[in-house]
Amino acid sequence: MSISILNAGASGGAAEQFGVMNALNQGGFISYTVAGILTIMLFFSLYIMFTKLFEQQKIMNQARRVKAGFWNANSLREGAAKLEKNSAYKQLVDDGLAAQEQHSRLTDPVEAHDWLHGSLRRSEDTINSQLGGGLAFLATVGATAPFIGLFGTVLGIYRALINIGQAGQASIDKVAGPVGEALIMTAFGLVVAVPAVLAYNWLQRRNKSIAEDLSSFSNDVLGYLASNGAVRPMARSKAAAPVAATTAKPATTTAGQTGGVPVKPGS
Repeated sequence: MSISILNAGASGGAAEQFGVMNALNQGGFISYTVAGILTIMLFFSLYIMFTKLFEQQKIMNQARRVKAGFWNANSLREGAAKLEKNSAYKQLVDDGLAAQEQHSRLTDPVEAHDWLHGSLRRSEDTINSQLGGGLAFLATVGATAPFIGLFGTVLGIYRALINIGQAGQASIDKVAGPVGEALIMTAFGLVVAVPAVLAYNWLQRRNKSIAEDLSSFSNDVLGYLASNGAVRPMARSKAAAPVAATTAKPATTTAGQTGGVPVKPGS
């Protein structure tokens, strides 16, 4: 039992000697700086990821409500009044109605279709730009975090080589600390970079889907405004079952007769 207790004590001492904090302590100011930068990157990456997920889900819920009952309203103003105050779809409708009113006050001859289309397009771009905010930071973190961790790794290996040179031999106690700190920095850089890359690709794909829905709705609003309400999306009805086409063929009765009309020989 005493041997087991001593072994346990030795293991605990070794864990403290070669733990994460001890490895950072050996690296000093540079190691703590690299670890601090990676920690800040990780924090903001997670913050952006969850914030963007919340914004995207909010717009997706708005899209479902628009598809469910927006076009049942008698006018665009009535339909927009039923939407949320800060809804992206309400913004498109309001900008379209504002552009329609502004067109009547233009002094230069500009086609209404071009003016409305340009105004709705600007509104779409504004919404898409807001959705894409912060994604550049995720891409930057995913691209640079491994190299920042590698910087700490290089410094750790460098200190290990210095210790070997000073000691004159490559003893494990001289190199274990610096090498351990170097490996920790490499792993930390990957832990920060991989979630950032995955979040960036995922959020970009969801933004693309949202942009497609916004573009479709914008075209519907443009058609409604350009036709004074005559053109609006209609609910898709169930397609009628295809009816097999039958082709009438002339009936042949007996030899020398076609369609029941006798044919005289030699005629």
